[in-house]
Amino acid sequence: MDTFALIVTILVALLFTYTNGFHDSANAIATSVSTRALTPRAALAMAAVMNLAGAFLGNQVAETVSKGLISTPHGSKGMAILFAGLVGAIIWNLVTWYFGLPSSSSHALFGGLVGAALAGGTTVIWSGVIDKIVVPMFVSPVIGLVVGFLVMLLILWLFRHSNPHKAKRGFRVAQTVSAAAMALGHGLQDAQKTIGVMVMALVIAGVQGSDDQIPVWVKLVCAMMLSLGTYAGGWRIMRTLGRKIIELDPPQGFAAESTGAAIMFGSAFLFHAPISTTHVITSAIMGVGATKRVNAVRWGVAKNIVMGWFITMPAAAAMAAACYGVVWLLFG
Repeated sequence: MDTFALIVTILVALLFTYTNGFHDSANAIATSVSTRALTPRAALAMAAVMNLAGAFLGNQVAETVSKGLISTPHGSKGMAILFAGLVGAIIWNLVTWYFGLPSSSSHALFGGLVGAALAGGTTVIWSGVIDKIVVPMFVSPVIGLVVGFLVMLLILWLFRHSNPHKAKRGFRVAQTVSAAAMALGHGLQDAQKTIGVMVMALVIAGVQGSDDQIPVWVKLVCAMMLSLGTYAGGWRIMRTLGRKIIELDPPQGFAAESTGAAIMFGSAFLFHAPISTTHVITSAIMGVGATKRVNAVRWGVAKNIVMGWFITMPAAAAMAAACYGVVWLLFG
């Protein structure tokens, strides 16, 4: 196996993780920054540290990605599929970041892997794609919307007799905890996705077996790149999440972040499903905002975001398939 191809694929995987970090940093901190619970740099530093910690919380999501989506052949063809899938995801991340659209880095990666696998004529495990990717893609935003709405209603009822100014100050402090939990869940989910891809590359190269333990260095470098990307910040997307959907106050920010964190932890530990942190926090913000009044949510902005969700996988798949064609033409 060409060692050079393995090294290049690993480097591209780490580049994807970096783009994932700055693309999705808004998921953890946009609400806290928009409500002035945290300064932007303090929020980014906290999110970077918690992303690093989250990557070490478990292996469930990494195992789903490495074994449950595509069957990559050994040799240069398998490595070309991984390389093309990652490049397709990176391109889509950069396009959506440029336009400030909070699309899913996770689904860009999954779409890229499936598109490259189809172009390479290898097996796509459609049952795994449907059960672990497509179904959660539809279900998790609905859960986020409903749970966010209910959590905000509960907060409104519990604090109905409280002084509004004191309550907001208290929730501004509480948002530090909820934003940290959100960032921890992001590390748990998103770092493990790239860990799974790197494990696939090592297996294809014959460096380790498919049932071996995930090397610590793989977890560490993925976590560090995600953290570095997070600290770089994704300001364009942060404005969309923090201001364009709805003007959030501290109680609403706390409700949205708590909802998102709970869903991400539940999905990883109970169902081993790699869900999109973008989908979850965006839908939770919509649900929380709807308790104020339905038209308080800028549904036109929300519609554009949701449309972006649906085109992410096929768009990344198309880019990855084209990339695979070029790679195979030049080096196959």
